[in-house]
Amino acid sequence: MADLTPTPDRPGLHVRKPSPDAPATASAVCHCGARATATGDTQVKALVDGYTAHHGPAHRNGR
Repeated sequence: MADLTPTPDRPGLHVRKPSPDAPATASAVCHCGARATATGDTQVKALVDGYTAHHGPAHRNGR
């Protein structure tokens, strides 16, 4: 399987939850240079919400 972890050369968002009992983990890298990681379902949800609102798709929409 390919490494899906975002990098400055391949910005994006990657979320992983290997089993229902394991905590979710996430990493995000934006082409603007912002980067973040999170562990735990609540923190991962906050990272995804923040990334989609202020980075990634938001940059493509001119925000």
